[in-house]
Amino acid sequence: MGSRSDGKSNIRDFTTGNVPRQLVSFATPLFLSSLLQIVYNMVDMIIVGQKLGKVGLSAVSVGGDVTGFLTFIAMGFSSAGQVIISQYLGSGQKEKISRFIGTMFNFLIGIAVCLSVICMLLRSQMLNIMNTPPEAYQEAMNYSTVCIAGLLFIYGYNIVSAVLRGMGDSIRPFIFIGIAAVGNVILDVLFVLILGMGSGGAALATVMSQAFSFISCAIYIFRNKHRYELTLRRDELAAIDRNMLSSLVKLGLPMAIKFASVMTSKLFVNAFVNSYGVAVSAFSGIAHKMGSITNLMSNAFNTAGSSMVGQNIGAGRYERVGKVMKSIFAITVSIDTMLTLLLILFPEQIYGLFTSEADVIAIGIKYIPIAILTFYSSAARSGMNALINGSGNYKVNFATAILDGIVNRIGLALLFGLAMGMEAYGFWLGDALAGFTPFFIGIVFYYSGKWKQRSV
Repeated sequence: MGSRSDGKSNIRDFTTGNVPRQLVSFATPLFLSSLLQIVYNMVDMIIVGQKLGKVGLSAVSVGGDVTGFLTFIAMGFSSAGQVIISQYLGSGQKEKISRFIGTMFNFLIGIAVCLSVICMLLRSQMLNIMNTPPEAYQEAMNYSTVCIAGLLFIYGYNIVSAVLRGMGDSIRPFIFIGIAAVGNVILDVLFVLILGMGSGGAALATVMSQAFSFISCAIYIFRNKHRYELTLRRDELAAIDRNMLSSLVKLGLPMAIKFASVMTSKLFVNAFVNSYGVAVSAFSGIAHKMGSITNLMSNAFNTAGSSMVGQNIGAGRYERVGKVMKSIFAITVSIDTMLTLLLILFPEQIYGLFTSEADVIAIGIKYIPIAILTFYSSAARSGMNALINGSGNYKVNFATAILDGIVNRIGLALLFGLAMGMEAYGFWLGDALAGFTPFFIGIVFYYSGKWKQRSV
């Protein structure tokens, strides 16, 4: 599982070597990077929750949902960029990567600036659509405003991370995000507990840490471009290649739609959930953070698997693709089983990390079966998403987006929540069951053999 070129190269070749070992070594830093991001987001909730109570928890929950929705374009197009870079590597077209990086960077940064301006003007309407509880409205507004202003850094970090992941390097993003996580905790304590800046202070701490991750990672790539066999000339970085942009949009748009549809459906579900009161809204934020733990594990192996699948499809090593998927399933199911046991054995201790209010914890106890479904749906879809994304098949990505994000997720939520009268628990149940959709689509796609067609 070595590097390419000389011993100083940071490029990793996934077309030969032990698949499970490569997968674990590549995915582990991705998992830890995402875990650190979840941890310092949880620090936001813990510190704000202890300082402001359920009003603060509700504000961070709603504000986080709004901010998360705005990142769907960055997530979709950076994931597409990672796949395209990995397929360039696998097919021996490294000379195109620098020009592609410039195209992706200019395109996404431009979108980030436009989104920030538009959403800053419409943030009140967005909070109203989310049925933000009146008690938490001002704190949610403070949190959302700061995060919208810092959207540029979120998009920037997604870009530089996609470049490194596409080249097979997951160590450096972990190092930068680790330093940022420590800084975020320190700033949280300073802004929220010492200076009393509330949820806005927590958001400011997060944005500042994201800015550090983006800027430091970008500087590292430029200074060490020879290790990635990149040129990164000014003319390459300042221009947009129309053909490459077309490829990026063709693959990135369905991926962005997939992220957007899932996030839209989650906002739809959460908007109904928030209408059941501040205690339910507060627990919704806790449930989201718990689900984020298993999702980040799933996404880490999905991301690692996408690069491995992309390289092997580009190189025509199709037999290794099945090995990647089997390895992902074995690892993710094992981890989610351990998380399930922890939640069953220690529910009050886990919920108690976020709140000491009995009504919120009582909601969490009843939520446990739904949480278990959420864990295993995350494991089931990770391997299939690696195949779907890594293949670069935009039609299957689009089908997954519509069925997972809109038809099943919203349909099942309405069925259980309203038609069957299960209220908030029904909306959560429908959301959990819809998470299995990519698994069934992926099975059909794999046995069809259409994933063997190269996209680049």
